[in-house]
Amino acid sequence: MNQRILIIEDEPDIIEVLKYNLEKNHFSVASAASGEAGLKAAGELLPDLVLLDLMLPGIDGLEVCRRLRDDQRTRDIPVVMLTAKGTESDVVVGLTLGADDYIVKPFNTSELMARIKAVLRRTEPREGEAQGEILTSGPLRVDLSKHVASLDGAPIELTLSEFKLLTFLMKKKGRVFTRDQLLDAVVGPDVFVTARNIDVHVAALRKKLGKYGGCIITVRGVGYRFEEA
Repeated sequence: MNQRILIIEDEPDIIEVLKYNLEKNHFSVASAASGEAGLKAAGELLPDLVLLDLMLPGIDGLEVCRRLRDDQRTRDIPVVMLTAKGTESDVVVGLTLGADDYIVKPFNTSELMARIKAVLRRTEPREGEAQGEILTSGPLRVDLSKHVASLDGAPIELTLSEFKLLTFLMKKKGRVFTRDQLLDAVVGPDVFVTARNIDVHVAALRKKLGKYGGCIITVRGVGYRFEEA
């Protein structure tokens, strides 16, 4: 069965271009022209990925992203933002809310397809990953098979990128990794994003870890490492 992409976009011409290229790449496509309709469609269809325009009538794209992440049915669906603004602040806010990637309009369709495929690849279970493996550090516990993280027994709501980042660092406690190395591990080497994304994910992750956020240590001029809680 073909993977399904939900396009949440209010410009018919852009929907048509996206639909043509996605179907050409063997994806099944659905679309919604407003934030409200997009949220309804996401909850009903449970697509494999959402292409989300930020400038939407009614509920804007950032709020749609927030609600997708707050809904248990849709919280793990990858989101790629489409933005006409392209400013760093828009990108940072979107990534903080849980978007997995972004692309600026007008976009190159080949680049967009590459990003979509890269995001979908990294959401699939990795071959050979230990099923049932559990990582612990003090009160912090990560169950890889259930894709659940908890702190003092209470679940932590993490985005996919945050979960991958935490898992990667916990598996290699004490080792220092550059931002580029973390990007390759968490996002993938074929995704066109910047090291700034890692800083955003680290900041969000530290906030969610509360008083244990200090486990993720900044190594000035180099990157980050994880130390025992």
